[in-house]
Amino acid sequence: MSAPARQHTYRARLEWSGAERGGTRSYAAYSREYRVSFDGKPPLRGSADAAFRGDPALHNPEDLLVAALSSCHLLSYLALCAMAKIEVVSYDDDAVGTMEETAGSGHFTRVVLHPRVKIATNDLDRARALHAEAHRQCFIASSVNFPVEHEAIVERADAGAGVAPEAP
Repeated sequence: MSAPARQHTYRARLEWSGAERGGTRSYAAYSREYRVSFDGKPPLRGSADAAFRGDPALHNPEDLLVAALSSCHLLSYLALCAMAKIEVVSYDDDAVGTMEETAGSGHFTRVVLHPRVKIATNDLDRARALHAEAHRQCFIASSVNFPVEHEAIVERADAGAGVAPEAP
């Protein structure tokens, strides 16, 4: 018998801060800027992507979705490595999301994570394999309706480059 499901609730308060510069009298003229607040955390300023008349200096929902997938994979992977006694000494990712715009709407077609991990142990094969498990455990990746792939590079912290990426 499996354990009962636990429910977690996340809250965000969104305020359209662009209203301070005027209403939506014209599609081309209104501000797309907004603020998102979370209890006990600093607020986030955002806008539409520049391609959709937004402020390119601010975060946009598409950036945040890709960042959420990347950071969820990171946190799942680090937890798995810690439990497996694999010491991760560095981790970075250049995640890329692809969105297709059609008939006035759009949808993501895929996100590819490119984690580069350095570990202190010799357990390279196990550390590489944990990326697949991290993907299965990532709450965000299991919530989207498009493929999230990872092309991980794992090497020893004292090793040089040249370790081939894990097969997707």
